[in-house]
Amino acid sequence: MPLAMTKKRRWFQAMSALVINIYLPGWFKGSIYQGKIKGICVPVLNCYSCPSAVGACPIGSLQNFFAGLRFNLSLARFQFGLYVLGVLGIFGSLLGRIPCGWLCPFGLIQELMYKIPSPKLPIPKIATYFRYVVLAVMVVALPLLLMDEFGMGKTWFCAFLCPAGTLEAGFPLVALNSGIRDQIGFLFGWKTAVLTLFLIWIVLSERAFCRTTCPLGVILGFFNKGSLFRMIVDPDKCAECRTCHDHCPVRINIREAPNSSECIRCLRCLEACPRGAIGYEFWPKKASTQNV
Repeated sequence: MPLAMTKKRRWFQAMSALVINIYLPGWFKGSIYQGKIKGICVPVLNCYSCPSAVGACPIGSLQNFFAGLRFNLSLARFQFGLYVLGVLGIFGSLLGRIPCGWLCPFGLIQELMYKIPSPKLPIPKIATYFRYVVLAVMVVALPLLLMDEFGMGKTWFCAFLCPAGTLEAGFPLVALNSGIRDQIGFLFGWKTAVLTLFLIWIVLSERAFCRTTCPLGVILGFFNKGSLFRMIVDPDKCAECRTCHDHCPVRINIREAPNSSECIRCLRCLEACPRGAIGYEFWPKKASTQNV
């Protein structure tokens, strides 16, 4: 079954990118979709302001929740939009990080760019902990604690760091909308520089943004060990040849930690294992390399 799973996954990634960015008129109008379903969160990192996006980014929604929390409490408003936590909880409990490996458009972009011929560099383990800092500081603490004159916080991750937003929304809107183009300044230059650095890094290191920066991957990763979808390894079949590790985009040892929070469940290890030792289960059904 050489490359069968990879081909299937590419179709899922492409179809996911199309479905959650189906509003094509936005590319002609230079505006964003504002229909009734726009408030529904998708389970992947996809910018709310992309001209064709029909759903909301869960990380942007989380930041808005924390940014308005203190203001809403001061007005005795107790409807906080906690549905975004519910959406992530449902997807995480069922699938863990499957959305990262099978559905995320920016994940697909990273994988395709990594194929560009270049020297390939490993990512130090310590760098993978930066994503926890991003989640705690830029997604939670800063929007919650730093208020403007109206008592509202800011979406710090979206405003200053997210390369997906710059690529999917910033450049298209600047190119298509003259009003936005006339207002660009330092912030757009900063975001362009951040995006450029990430694009270079993505070519050099596999899934560099996912492994070091993405806060959504951290949240979904919390569910990996307890989700209904689980990776399994048969120790009697495993020869500890490390073929799975060499094919893993996030470089985990699946024998030791088959449901690591870093695993994006792309199933490349299952496809690569020469002894059929790796499989998956979705309770109560089990599957392996022999019947996927």
